[in-house]
Amino acid sequence: MRIGELARRTGVSERSLRYYEEQGLLGPERTPAGYRVYAESDVDVVRHVRMLLEAGLNTRFIRNVLPCMVDTGDGLAPGCPELLPHLRNERDRITVAIDGLATARTLLDEVIEATPPDNSEYEAWLARRVG
Repeated sequence: MRIGELARRTGVSERSLRYYEEQGLLGPERTPAGYRVYAESDVDVVRHVRMLLEAGLNTRFIRNVLPCMVDTGDGLAPGCPELLPHLRNERDRITVAIDGLATARTLLDEVIEATPPDNSEYEAWLARRVG
């Protein structure tokens, strides 16, 4: 199938599919005219890539783990036990990022809460600060 068909069947843009190819996640055949031709199995590959991207993994990591991932029918699972420590490290990295974002949100909530309820109070406060 051509790139447009793969894009339609997976809901992924042609631009993203080209990017996946650049990153070594897809390896379509080429016609003599240079057109990409994808295998039926590439539909699943793209879906797996999307799932792993949505899980917070980057394409370099995905390129390394994708060959060992197994589709269980309910999702992906590592088919190689040696992947588990790497997946746990990625999960820990994401947890740290989530904690940092939660802290930032709390601080922003405090700033928002400190804002006077109406414009006149804000303008008076601003005048005291500037003047």
